[in-house]
Amino acid sequence: MSTAEWTAGGTWGWAWAALTLYVVGLLLAFGLRTWVQLRQNGTSGFRGITGRPGSVAWWGGVLFPIALLLGLAAPLLVILGVTPHWQWPAHPVVAGSGLALGVVSLAVVLLAQHTMGASWRIGVDERERTELVTTGIFSRVRNPIFTGMAGVSAAAALMAPTPVAAVAVTALVAAVQIQVRIVEEPYLRLTHGQSYERYAATAGRFVPVLGRLSDTAAAGLDPAAGARRQ
Repeated sequence: MSTAEWTAGGTWGWAWAALTLYVVGLLLAFGLRTWVQLRQNGTSGFRGITGRPGSVAWWGGVLFPIALLLGLAAPLLVILGVTPHWQWPAHPVVAGSGLALGVVSLAVVLLAQHTMGASWRIGVDERERTELVTTGIFSRVRNPIFTGMAGVSAAAALMAPTPVAAVAVTALVAAVQIQVRIVEEPYLRLTHGQSYERYAATAGRFVPVLGRLSDTAAAGLDPAAGARRQ
């Protein structure tokens, strides 16, 4: 099958696949997880947006729902014929790779959420102290949920490549970087001190190895100083 033939007959179907993946992901990663948290721990896990309005931390929180809504809208707009479908990546191998990436990425999100258990949160409450999870997938990667979320977003973009999908991926990656580097890591340094520093020296930030804190930094960083930099 040529690219042109596939584009004519397959764009709509792959857009539906992308939309299905996204909706299922939202229902499982947010809907089901919230219900489990409420049932088992009496809390939804939602802690809101950190920082004063207009600050970098605040924008990190705001970009998350924007990215998720854009990711949901992107394949829907293709289905409705509103948004043009980019032709250059339109190939069944690309779309099929996207589907495989999406399934694996969603599985990573759900596995990581299960591993976190009662410590799962959306947002940070600086007055709260949760257990530092370093087992399972977290022994290699410090933020596997964010990695999986980015993978799902990229997968949907591969199945239904449009400008809206590209903006959704970009917004999500920006939100993740801000949330992790500006909000969560300073909070974890302050809350868990040297335990977090030792852990961060062995586990990558988003993928194994990459983004580990150096042993020197882990040994010499003052948690209170890290919090002040926030």
